[in-house]
Amino acid sequence: MTFGHVALPPGADPAGLRRAVATAHEAFLTTGWPTGPLRGVVRDSWQRSRILGVDPDAAAPPDHIAGAELRAYRREHPLAAVLPVIRRLLVETAREDDQVAAVGDRSGRLLWVEGSPALLARAERIGFAEGANWAEGAAGTNAPGTALALGQPVQIYASEHFNRSVQPWSCAAVPVRDPASGAVLGVLDLTGGDHIAAPHALSLVRATVAAVEAELRLLRVPGAAPPPEGAPARLEVLGRDQAAFSWAGGRCELSPRHSEILCLLARRPGGLTAEALAAQLRADEAAPVTVRAELSRIRRLLGPGLVASRPYRLTVPVSVDADEVGELIAQGALRRALDRYRGPLLPRSEAPGVVEARTDLECALRAVLRERADAELLVAWTARPEHADDVEMLQAARDALPPGSPRALLLDARLRRALW
Repeated sequence: MTFGHVALPPGADPAGLRRAVATAHEAFLTTGWPTGPLRGVVRDSWQRSRILGVDPDAAAPPDHIAGAELRAYRREHPLAAVLPVIRRLLVETAREDDQVAAVGDRSGRLLWVEGSPALLARAERIGFAEGANWAEGAAGTNAPGTALALGQPVQIYASEHFNRSVQPWSCAAVPVRDPASGAVLGVLDLTGGDHIAAPHALSLVRATVAAVEAELRLLRVPGAAPPPEGAPARLEVLGRDQAAFSWAGGRCELSPRHSEILCLLARRPGGLTAEALAAQLRADEAAPVTVRAELSRIRRLLGPGLVASRPYRLTVPVSVDADEVGELIAQGALRRALDRYRGPLLPRSEAPGVVEARTDLECALRAVLRERADAELLVAWTARPEHADDVEMLQAARDALPPGSPRALLLDARLRRALW
């Protein structure tokens, strides 16, 4: 467990921390600059919330569905099949300990909210209810929304919430992933008093998620079944230093070098010789004989028959998340492309072939956004940490906003800072 994402590590003073963070929150809303003992995960989330135009005084998130629409959506959701596990492990505990347990989809919409009846009534008054959207862009910093934004377990304590009406609460949330593909299906959250910010609460949610993912693997519900033998494999390289590879034999995280090799082979269905592959890797250790040794290791890791030789090539179709974004760009589906773009392609790789792929994709996305995107998409692009100093896109987002807009003023400040 990483204490950077735990709100109250052992030895912390809850009351003192609450006061200090509340002071930092007020300063941030006034000046745009966070101060005091603030965790990086919270600071970054506040900045995203502000850039996305979240109102810190909103009574409840604005986006809500209910009735037949919500019931139909829940029936079709993959997590509906594992509700008995969630209720046994998380909801029963929540009822006994004056807590609320929530299940959200991958966009942050709450599908089920159950637990202590008294606390449920209080939670509804801040909009923490079934059908409400608690993504960061709708509700600001909160555990389920921030956990989904980062793809990691997160706790948010009291005044760390961006919205003032939520600051009496604390919460712990963990994303739920498809056991086969690794894609995020949704999020589990535990909400209540200060005790939810202690490490044991996050451990409970993590353990529940582990049980849920194991059950999904057994049930093989839609969206959670492993691919059949001979089915296309999948390579995920966006926003990851180490690629994730899913195939008929399972799923694994690759080493940085193996990530580069599979990325390059996936881009060249016709294959590459050892010499050509070495040139695209171009490192001291990437002589052809070393490349052959690495490919032997890949075969031992992934099993026989996946990588052929003379030339080296993949023997099954491989879908690559970066290619999917490229196809969406070509179709003009900018919103979907930006949603799928999790970050730069293998961002730490210096292999020439990977750098070329990374640069081509980012330049294509930037160019189309700059020419065709509305203010909302441009602001969303500039909210990403890796684009904090992208002057050209900051200016494009600023120009797309109406004069006097609070977000325009914030972008003005960021532009001045980036140009200093």
